[in-house]
Amino acid sequence: MADDSKSAKLIYDGAEYDLPVHSPTAGPDVVDIRKLYAQAGVFTYDPGFTSTAACDSTITFIDGEKGELLHRGYPIDQLASKSHFLEVCYLLLYGELPTAEQIEDFEFRVTNHTMLHEQMQYFFRGFRRDAHPMAVMVGVVGAMSAFYHDSTDISDPWQREVASIRLIAKMPTIAAWAYKYSIGQPFVYPRNDMDYASNFLRMCFSVPAEDYVVNPILSRAMDRIFTLHADHEQNASTSTVRLASSSGANPFACVAAGIACLWGPAHGGANQACLEMLREIGTPDQIPEYIERAKDKNDPFRLMGFGHRVYKNHDPRATVMKQSADEVLELLGIENNPTLQTAKELERIALEDDYFREKKLFPNVDFYSGIILDAMGFPQSMFTPIFAVARTVGWISQWKEQISDPQHKIGRPRQLYLGETYRDYVDVENR
Repeated sequence: MADDSKSAKLIYDGAEYDLPVHSPTAGPDVVDIRKLYAQAGVFTYDPGFTSTAACDSTITFIDGEKGELLHRGYPIDQLASKSHFLEVCYLLLYGELPTAEQIEDFEFRVTNHTMLHEQMQYFFRGFRRDAHPMAVMVGVVGAMSAFYHDSTDISDPWQREVASIRLIAKMPTIAAWAYKYSIGQPFVYPRNDMDYASNFLRMCFSVPAEDYVVNPILSRAMDRIFTLHADHEQNASTSTVRLASSSGANPFACVAAGIACLWGPAHGGANQACLEMLREIGTPDQIPEYIERAKDKNDPFRLMGFGHRVYKNHDPRATVMKQSADEVLELLGIENNPTLQTAKELERIALEDDYFREKKLFPNVDFYSGIILDAMGFPQSMFTPIFAVARTVGWISQWKEQISDPQHKIGRPRQLYLGETYRDYVDVENR
């Protein structure tokens, strides 16, 4: 339980105010300013909300200094190596690791909800062929509320449960169909005899003209990618989902809002930017030149895939992702791939360089994930949709938590207004 016995004092305009301080189970203390405006008539100013806790949560904890990521207390490296994605989904949704009977039931429910309403095909066909898959996903996920009326009442716990399972189950099908539509191939329906990651790969890469057998190494790598991206605390897209849900919006609309936010290149598009950077560098012998450019403040070039907004040490997901990259590229016989060799040499040089060590610019999860997805055959336009498939369970877990929170209110950030003050309207002939 959190320790709420502390307090802080604020002196403003000659008056003193006592502010409660909450001590969490992990992380820094939090000064509670909810009554500050009512008592003192002032707001706090925090662009980007980097020093503001907008909610309390029991789902995910990040210690950026230690390079630690915990889901319900379990470290991500253990989950990625010992667990699998749907078990992590269960953990995020319900708070505990499932028993054998519980995970069997959960996997059955997810697997048997992977099909889409047949009429939803018309939504895909309404887009241009060159539409970005993320644009398609935003539209189709938002449209789910028009098809699944029996799971939009957020006041009904059972409908919330049904919506949660549907979103987790159907998101791979939506992403795979967005991909198939973009390349002019027929949609591939999901199968109930395949695991989550294998089903997704088959829907993306199989064609009616021949059999497709999913390689277990590729399936395991895909499952790890899903696991490593399942949730990441109160990031931009998760905060967007929470803000949308605070108004009482249905879960499909909230997740569509999260997908739209994830589409931003500063958020979900980072692994694509990293792969583009590696290809721009080209070969290992060009690295020193780009390292010097990265150090030059007057050069617009930036090393992508190094450092993180939250982690001030190693990204704990990066080590697992690097292992998967080695396994996948060895399986595909492209371990001598120039992009991979450039990535490995860039990592080595950067980690030995005092500039990067002092600034703690270590490789993050995006550094290798793009290489893996590219090796599997995914175009760069599919990198962020795959991220959305993985992150759906995190969004839903956070959404369910907020709906059940008796303290939750509609989001309404304040502002520091710097515009014009009151002035009278001037008729057009007098301007």
